[in-house]
Amino acid sequence: MSEQYKAYRRKINYYETDKMQVVHHSNYIRFLEESRMDFLHQIGIDYKALEESGIMIPVLSVTCNYQNPVRFADTICIVPKLERFHGVKFELSYKIYSEDFSILHNEATSSHCFVDFNFKPVRLKKEYPQLYKIMSELAEKEFQIV
Repeated sequence: MSEQYKAYRRKINYYETDKMQVVHHSNYIRFLEESRMDFLHQIGIDYKALEESGIMIPVLSVTCNYQNPVRFADTICIVPKLERFHGVKFELSYKIYSEDFSILHNEATSSHCFVDFNFKPVRLKKEYPQLYKIMSELAEKEFQIV
């Protein structure tokens, strides 16, 4: 059985473009973060509550492959997917499409880990079993973005 999640939609602002009238490459990292926060919210993980409980999720790495330019006033749809979860670390992939999903603009990945405020790894299975369960189950499910 597959779960359904909403794609993250966002309209491009003029200040996010460069002299070529194309979204500046650095903005894609922000877009990934916005979609990641939205995705976590949709799967029942409140980032603010996580931080209040002593957990942070720093970015370990990011890759972006730019394929087709995005321009001012375009609306993009970002589709994140949990690719791997290893108890402490996880990896997401992202596909950034045009509003109607006819154009693939960008493919990206990011890796993260769960740490405490001293940047020590947090063993979710032992210390936060409910969060571990959410992530483990999501890593095993097929899901569909609508």
